[in-house]
Amino acid sequence: MRFATYEHRHQRRVAVVEEDGRLHPVPGARSLTELIRSGDGLDALLHAGAATLDVPPGPHVSEVRLLPPLEPPTVRDFVAFEEHVEGVRRSVDGGGGVPEAWYDAPTFYFTNPYAVIGAHDDVPVPPGSEVLDFELEVAAVIGQEGRDLTPQQARDHIIGYTVFNDWSARDLQSREMQVRLGPCKGKDTAATLGPYLVTADELEPYRDTDGFLRLALTASVNGEVVGEDLLSNMSWTFEEMVAYASRGTVVRPGDVLGSGTCGNGGCLAELWGVRGEQSPPPLKPGDTVTLTVEGIGTVSNTVVPGVDMVPLPPARRRTRERP
Repeated sequence: MRFATYEHRHQRRVAVVEEDGRLHPVPGARSLTELIRSGDGLDALLHAGAATLDVPPGPHVSEVRLLPPLEPPTVRDFVAFEEHVEGVRRSVDGGGGVPEAWYDAPTFYFTNPYAVIGAHDDVPVPPGSEVLDFELEVAAVIGQEGRDLTPQQARDHIIGYTVFNDWSARDLQSREMQVRLGPCKGKDTAATLGPYLVTADELEPYRDTDGFLRLALTASVNGEVVGEDLLSNMSWTFEEMVAYASRGTVVRPGDVLGSGTCGNGGCLAELWGVRGEQSPPPLKPGDTVTLTVEGIGTVSNTVVPGVDMVPLPPARRRTRERP
């Protein structure tokens, strides 16, 4: 099933999306996050979705504003594509190759759940940035709480998938990561989720013999294709990433785990690293980025001017005086 959260006539609803785009509201559901938490994994969500068959259909998806499918309590963003790491490293910090430590485990950082936006919302330029970029990713959504999971156990904890665009201010990111921490404001303004949450069972036909989901990924800027890849080019499966995320801690219903950016033009910075120049150029107001993932759907966001940066003073160089 495909689940959407939408706004229509000043009302917010959760619905099952039919093949023809008709929305069937889920009775009593205030949010998809709450709906996921109220059940016990995928079977419960599918049962709630089946109840929409007894409810009169709502509007067509073209008549509503699609909101993010859910409001995640946490967003972990991994970096699971080797080709992306190699290209972006050249662009962001001038390094070459892939750090050996990358091969040890599926590294991630926590990004801002308050920055999540919908499939067609505008994206403001982050304050102080002049080098805005997109990142084409797929995200898994947790459906059951788990801790210290094996990859085999983790499969039952993934309730579905959605498209993820991790918008990145490359100039801010490059500077702040020289402190060996972050990224912080380089990744803090917007993160697209959508257009729907597609339940895990829907994507099983795409799974290859190694356990990866073989989904075609396409990125376009202003209608021109700039990147194409396969999700199965990840170096870890989502199950392995969930297992790692749960090591020594918990994953909980509604948590979002991004795949990291795909290779072969999954973002502009990778292309800049490969080509040695900013071609295509950084995103600017008026540019529209469209990302499509086979089996899940398409998100399309337009960049708009952001607010002016509120200035702060540089760090005071203090004495080392002690009491």
